[in-house]
Amino acid sequence: MYYLNTNQPYILFENNLKSKIYVDKSMLIEKISRYIRTNNQYICITRPRRFGKTVNANMLGAYYTKGYDSHNLFDNLEISKTDGYLKHMNQHNVIYIDFSRMPDICMNYRDYITNIINGLKEDIFEIYPHLSEKTYSMISQLFQDTGESFIFIFDEWDSIFYENFMTKEDKIYYLKFLKGLLKDQPYVELTYMTGILPIAKYSSGSELNMFREYNFMNDQIYENYFGLNENEVRKLCEDNEKISYEELKKWYDGYHMSNGSSLFNPRSVNCAITDGVCLNYWTETGPMNEIADCIEHNIDAVREDIVKLVAGIPVKIKLKGYSVSELQLNTRNEILSAMVVYGFLSYYDGCLQIPNYELMEKYQEVLTRNSMGEVKQIVDRSREMIHATIRMDEEKVASILEEVHDKEIPFLNYNDENSLSCVVTLCYLSARDDYDIKREEKSGKGYCDYMFYPKKSNMPAIILELKVNGTCDEAITQIKEKNYVEKVKSYKEVLIVGINYDKKKHHRCKIEKLCYN
Repeated sequence: MYYLNTNQPYILFENNLKSKIYVDKSMLIEKISRYIRTNNQYICITRPRRFGKTVNANMLGAYYTKGYDSHNLFDNLEISKTDGYLKHMNQHNVIYIDFSRMPDICMNYRDYITNIINGLKEDIFEIYPHLSEKTYSMISQLFQDTGESFIFIFDEWDSIFYENFMTKEDKIYYLKFLKGLLKDQPYVELTYMTGILPIAKYSSGSELNMFREYNFMNDQIYENYFGLNENEVRKLCEDNEKISYEELKKWYDGYHMSNGSSLFNPRSVNCAITDGVCLNYWTETGPMNEIADCIEHNIDAVREDIVKLVAGIPVKIKLKGYSVSELQLNTRNEILSAMVVYGFLSYYDGCLQIPNYELMEKYQEVLTRNSMGEVKQIVDRSREMIHATIRMDEEKVASILEEVHDKEIPFLNYNDENSLSCVVTLCYLSARDDYDIKREEKSGKGYCDYMFYPKKSNMPAIILELKVNGTCDEAITQIKEKNYVEKVKSYKEVLIVGINYDKKKHHRCKIEKLCYN
């Protein structure tokens, strides 16, 4: 069998259960089941890659299918404790299609869709050979003859849109295929579909308007079933001695549910705990390339936002999410909305932020691209900046800052400390190779502007304090009086750096060295 009551979701979900790390999300079944054979039976869940869409699709397929007895998979999960546990278990014909799976020979859209249609025909004819002929309308004929109906589970329905061979006409034909198969068909008991971007990204008409869509920006119903919450991650850390909860939070937290609580990237947490080390597990494939294109082709619209975000400054904006009119991703609102939906930014309470350390590394790479113009030129000199700081070359540090100001980049106009922070972030970007840099870090009796924690034992720690229309001495005095060095006394050397910018557009720098045993 290709798609009808196939054992694929059963086997894949069984593999998930056998994995070293599994977090029970089976209560999703109860929420989805209530919509079977109702007017709300079309559900589309869109989430970034690696947020558990496929695991949940496999779970639903394994639970509903009448092709296999799946009690052994679910009897020990949370869903088994509910009153309606057995009502829909193994009671339905399930057509399960993973649209990201390509046929062995696939040179164009015709090869792709023909393979799917022929697979459906073969499955139905194998079970119901009395049908007169293998036609596209076999499902309708089967319903008319026998009353047989189906649950459709479509995983990554939009993956075909990322294939290079897809033309504009192909995409229209594909939408019409889904419409013809699903819309207003009496044999549809339920359609559960997953993807990355909302349907509005692709459908300019009414092809798929029967779906209720739930994405990163509008979902308060299913949000707890995609991603890991704080309690789930803490529990995973209880039996793991290699990685602490705090380290996982730094690397993979940063998303939010509707109540503001933490949401972690599940696959990255899984990989880190399995491998015993926190690394960047994000891959630059598929939508990562698409959103990079959006940024580069409309760089003037979002350049300032990206610099601020990398500097750790939240960007306030009212995002509306996707609508039918927002298809080209040309405006600032459209681009930033897409970046939230893709999972590249977190959005909560009207503020955008880069979610975590894992993604921060990707954004730092964006600043090195030629499309960033003069911003890239500043970044290219950032290695020189950290070297000058370590050499305690105060004049060189000040002169680099002065040169950056003279470039007259509109959003680097030093109107406040946030603007100066953007400059410092760009000028010290290369330092992130050797330092873990924290902005507004709590230490001693207050919060210092920047704390540089060295990744190598032979490097000095650095505390950097900024002043606008003050003096470098005031910055140095503040570092000492508020005991900002408290968190870095374990290092042999600590450089304390005071930087001031005044109304005459002059920069000054003062650097002192503190030594500890």
